[in-house]
Amino acid sequence: MSVNYLWHRRMTARDTGEPHRTATPLELFFDLCFVVAVAQVARELHEYLATGRSFTAVTSFLTVFFAVWWAWMGFTWFSSAYDPGDVLFRLATLATITGALVLAAGVRLAFENHDFVVVVVGYSVMRLAMISLWLRAMFAGAAPRSVALRFAGGLAGVQGLWCVWLLLPELWQRWTFLALALLDLAVPLVAERGHRTSWHPHHIAERYGLFTMIVLGESVMSATSAVRRAVDAAYAGDDLYLLAGGALLTVFAMWWMYFATPAGEFLESSRQAFLWGYGHFLIFGAAAAVGAGLALNIDSLTDEAELAPLTAAASVTLPVAVYLVAVWALHLRPNRPDGWGVYLFPGGAVLVLAATFVPMPMPVLAVGLISAALVTVGVVRERDAERRSGGALA
Repeated sequence: MSVNYLWHRRMTARDTGEPHRTATPLELFFDLCFVVAVAQVARELHEYLATGRSFTAVTSFLTVFFAVWWAWMGFTWFSSAYDPGDVLFRLATLATITGALVLAAGVRLAFENHDFVVVVVGYSVMRLAMISLWLRAMFAGAAPRSVALRFAGGLAGVQGLWCVWLLLPELWQRWTFLALALLDLAVPLVAERGHRTSWHPHHIAERYGLFTMIVLGESVMSATSAVRRAVDAAYAGDDLYLLAGGALLTVFAMWWMYFATPAGEFLESSRQAFLWGYGHFLIFGAAAAVGAGLALNIDSLTDEAELAPLTAAASVTLPVAVYLVAVWALHLRPNRPDGWGVYLFPGGAVLVLAATFVPMPMPVLAVGLISAALVTVGVVRERDAERRSGGALA
């Protein structure tokens, strides 16, 4: 591919029915770089929970993670609809990655001092890149003028409000954060009113699946690092092995559950797509928090963190329960499971929450066994359904 072609390639709308549409190497690189920011947020969550500052840990985690997730969302849906793969698009993508890395550099300040200046600067870089892409799509005729202007104007207006938000006292920032976040979330809803952009359902499903895998992988790495610290400190009791086994079962089961049913088939309408896409805040956030919780439980076991047993257990059981309910609502329920299958995951979430009260270090093992049992029941039900449909066809 010539450099001249890359410079002058025209941006056009992608075909929503394009066969074999897969993630590009640039998109994969984009995801990997964004997970650096996710890892920073999860690491701070772990450290703040370990020192007993639970309120600051949870509120700061949700605040910063929102910025990471929402910036990832905006680029992902745009690139599904208008990716020309040329030099200008690549430069805009790299600018977005740079913004994510700047944001990651400001995570510790946000947690320690409630100082969000660096986070907002990184977020602004990402927003400016997206505004430039929407304006380019408008001038190239790829996106309808009204849609592109609403996106560009909405992003610019809300980002201006985020910059003003930095000037507010800390207490006012806490109270106004939700209002500004809702305004940010409303931009696509308003911009696509009456006209859906040309995103590709199966490509979007793959992009979300890949990011889920990478975030789960970060959780495995976090737990592995905690186990290594325990082994290096000559702590290798049976409790550690049971906890590590429960951690692996949990993460493996989370991966299995997410990919048990394909999502692309039911992402046909804008309403379904918005609910599915926005709902992944819970899936991504829970997956990131699980890694912090697993590391926290290992630290608690080896006395590196002085925590109440319930706090340590809840750092795993709560995000896993949220993950189960979110996967059930977004992936499994749309496939209309028959009979008692519709209650399987909500029931599993209740059992996971009950595991909070199991004596240490058994909560993590209990969560792992419950999660593995859910996967096993799901596989058996699927095989039974295939057998019955095969018999009916025969």
